[in-house]
Amino acid sequence: MVAVLGGNGTGKTSLLRTVLGLQDLSAGTLEVAGRAPRRGDATIGYVPQQRRIDSHTPLRVRDLVRQGLDGHRWGIGRPGRVRWDQVDAALAQVGASSYADMPLSLLSGGEQQRARIAQALVGDPALLLCDEPLLSLDQASQRTVVELVDRRRREHGSAVLFVTHEINPVLPYVDRVLYLAGGRFRVGTVDEVLSSDTLSELYGTRVEVFRHGDQVLVAGAPEHPVQPAHAHHLAPCVHEDEDVVR
Repeated sequence: MVAVLGGNGTGKTSLLRTVLGLQDLSAGTLEVAGRAPRRGDATIGYVPQQRRIDSHTPLRVRDLVRQGLDGHRWGIGRPGRVRWDQVDAALAQVGASSYADMPLSLLSGGEQQRARIAQALVGDPALLLCDEPLLSLDQASQRTVVELVDRRRREHGSAVLFVTHEINPVLPYVDRVLYLAGGRFRVGTVDEVLSSDTLSELYGTRVEVFRHGDQVLVAGAPEHPVQPAHAHHLAPCVHEDEDVVR
């Protein structure tokens, strides 16, 4: 489980888009499970950023989850081809069975995120991509989402790239941290990356990392760090350290 951290515009979402085959690299190479990324890869599950759902949207929770199996196909398909047993199993994994037939618009933010995680898991992915899944959630819901993702990867051996601005909820669960800033990166364990010396070097200015128990506060990081002339670009970051995507 790799946490992908950094400010806005540093390339976190772009990294996920390249893994999904939705965005081409400007330089470097990327492999997913030993091959080039491709759209509609069934071995990848994707939890998108939280979005507002219109109150008139009739889509049920189980319909959203089903799209994880056939949402990439054109047309409505044949009802008999839908693997509702897989849908029900995914809903059960995230504890969403009790509201499977409710419209998405009536759910709380935490319940909606459970549904999105079920959608990502329904195809039994080997790699799970989570793009800011903790946005707009209270602390209890954030903890629930992280625990769901962590349990999935432990029980099924799925790898996880977890993009987030909320550092502290994920730190007890992650194996490594990928920190992006100003076109540069650092990757390693939590202690290796989230230190004053490491982030100061990364940003090119003094950054302080304070710890209180299991909580971390990063202070002084500029919102738009100056990119040095010989900065490492995002694409080689994936190439140079292949374990990032394993």
